Amino acid sequence: MKFDIKEEDMIIKPYKDEGPIYIREQKGFFQQVRRNLGWLLMFVFVAIPWIQYNGQQAVLFDVGTQKFTIFSLTLLPQDFMILALLFMLGAFALFFVTNWLGRVWCGYTCPQTIWMLMFSWVEQRIEGTRNQRIKLDKSPWAVAKWRKKITKHSAWLVISLFTATSFMAYFIPVKSLYSDMVMFDWSGITSFWVFLFAFCTYGNAGFLREKMCTVACPYSRFQSVMFDKDTLLVTYDSERGENRGPRKRKADPKSLDLGDCVDCNLCVEVCPAGIDIRNGLQYECINCGLCIDACDDTMNKFGYQKGLIKYASEKQMEGGVTNPFRLKLLGYGGLTVLLSIVMVVWLAQRTPIEVSVLRDRNALYRMTYEGLVENPYTLTIINKTQQPLHYRVSLNGFDAGTLKAPRETRVEPGVMKQIPVTVVADSYDLTKKVTKLEFEVTAKEDSSISQTQQSMFYKN
Repeated sequence: MKFDIKEEDMIIKPYKDEGPIYIREQKGFFQQVRRNLGWLLMFVFVAIPWIQYNGQQAVLFDVGTQKFTIFSLTLLPQDFMILALLFMLGAFALFFVTNWLGRVWCGYTCPQTIWMLMFSWVEQRIEGTRNQRIKLDKSPWAVAKWRKKITKHSAWLVISLFTATSFMAYFIPVKSLYSDMVMFDWSGITSFWVFLFAFCTYGNAGFLREKMCTVACPYSRFQSVMFDKDTLLVTYDSERGENRGPRKRKADPKSLDLGDCVDCNLCVEVCPAGIDIRNGLQYECINCGLCIDACDDTMNKFGYQKGLIKYASEKQMEGGVTNPFRLKLLGYGGLTVLLSIVMVVWLAQRTPIEVSVLRDRNALYRMTYEGLVENPYTLTIINKTQQPLHYRVSLNGFDAGTLKAPRETRVEPGVMKQIPVTVVADSYDLTKKVTKLEFEVTAKEDSSISQTQQSMFYKN
């Protein structure tokens, strides 16, 4: 991508290195999209733990019992393959979006960005506009300054605490979490995690802010390898904008040997990362589009055409056409679709019961006083449903044998239970020393909940 940048512009210190960033509030299309999406995501984040399903919390990740509940689906440690598939799906989906639209995840949906801009919104409501905040920070400490600072940080702390409790509600039943909070009855471990997450939210969104995106986040470092000449990025049209410079609104820029950029610096002042997009593509850019809104607003005021800063690919800036069917994008999209299909198939084939058979290791068989051959087994049944079930055990494929087992066994939801059973046979009825057999475990309440496991029967 070509940028006509003057040599002296390249040695100016970046805006982000000149102290704290004071974000100017900007209205516009992309700001509205980002803000609406942010409020929606925050509402979903807070609301999900409060949703009830069949008399219990619909989404609960109970780490203590190693049981994850998602509506009618209960995941146990044996099902953690789905989590690996989910992480892989999320990774390839992120790669797909990044190759297509750059770092829009960072600009519109990343929790760090959403909370950072929410904290900034609160700051602007309390301390005023960008210029007022700069003036306030430079002024000596007085009653008015103390009052605004205390109010701001108190609001930040309340938001941080609410964020932390909302997050912990995914791991602790929401009703007990908040009732214990009101009664000051939190356990030590609950208090530790709540205040740790509150502290992290307060520090990240209130103080570290853009440094989390530009320094700490590894995604900003390796995301460029997913870009190509067709990736849509926030781009400054240097051929149209340069030479930049201030002018009166009715002045003819051509007569002044100037481009359309009026050098108002608003694109820098609204940027959450504090960069100057006019200096070309930078890894700190989170593709949020706020500089586009600021520039379009300025272009309107001067009567110039919009789009001096816009979403565009390198090919577009060179006069070409973006290719939507490029190999890299199709590859990421194909892997995303493939993993989605694998997850759907896995869930469709998942059974709400898991059965395993373990033979007695001390003896292959034993003889009874009646001269019959006994083989002892231990059946392990895991109830993956969300209600207690009564299971019955039957013997298949071994007509010569007789099963000795409890008539039915009650297993609580998410519980693993072991059942000792014995198979007895007359050795004269058996022609082989080793005979295959099959145990079938079926729920009394629902015959479709059933699973079979094979084993061996040994005789002398």
